[in-house]
Amino acid sequence: MSLYTEKYQTETGKDLPEGAEKLDVLFDKIAQNDSLPPRGQQAVDLGFTAHTLNDSKENPPVYRYYQWVLKHMFADQPINELTSKLVGMSFVSANIFETNLPQPITLNPWQIERMTDVSLMTDKAIIVENNGVFIWLYSRHPEWPLINQSGNDFNEAYNQLLIRLSNNNLKMTYLGDLDSDGIRIADHLSTILNQNMFEIQTSKRVFDWLIRFGKTDINRTKMLNVKNETMQEEMESIHTLHKFVEQEQLISEYETSIEQWINKNTLD
Repeated sequence: MSLYTEKYQTETGKDLPEGAEKLDVLFDKIAQNDSLPPRGQQAVDLGFTAHTLNDSKENPPVYRYYQWVLKHMFADQPINELTSKLVGMSFVSANIFETNLPQPITLNPWQIERMTDVSLMTDKAIIVENNGVFIWLYSRHPEWPLINQSGNDFNEAYNQLLIRLSNNNLKMTYLGDLDSDGIRIADHLSTILNQNMFEIQTSKRVFDWLIRFGKTDINRTKMLNVKNETMQEEMESIHTLHKFVEQEQLISEYETSIEQWINKNTLD
């Protein structure tokens, strides 16, 4: 029993939630003021789903325990973690536009309209669905050309800038959660841009990731209608296996495959 679990049980008189001991490592890092990745990444690294530490509905017992320990044992200590809170109506990217501004840069809808004549510093870019994964990859690889999808479901200004970038011969590939909604988002992107967006997130690779990293959840693996042939295959795999994979689980996989994609014309 750790200091955290003992204090919780002693002061609340409640049983520990399943998996509570996994948080000991995280609490030790907070105590030592270690630098932490975004909270979704923290949760996945501990073996939970990405929203466990952010969303009270995802895993209520663990969420309540986590919040209790923060409140009662770290009340006066800020958590040294990367934030993934980004504006939903913005266009956030790193190493895409020639600019003297610090990277990543955030453009609001009014700025987006003025970006047509700005030179690009790359001919390739990786669109990342998840805020936390975007900023975590950037912090680990600050030279990579990244675009944050930012959960905005592609507002019109965002759409138009993506189309302009595509028309300027910027080759883009997409990475998102491997669940029903994640595939739906990827499919929507494929209707906006006239290029193959899935040279990394291929059907073969997705099936492999589902087998190796997949978690079972019938609610996140429902069959949804999609148009893109590759997305149809991936939706079928997710639904048939009843397994999903979150982006935070794939960081090491991404690091290898993105590097290959950046440095090669095509992936095998």
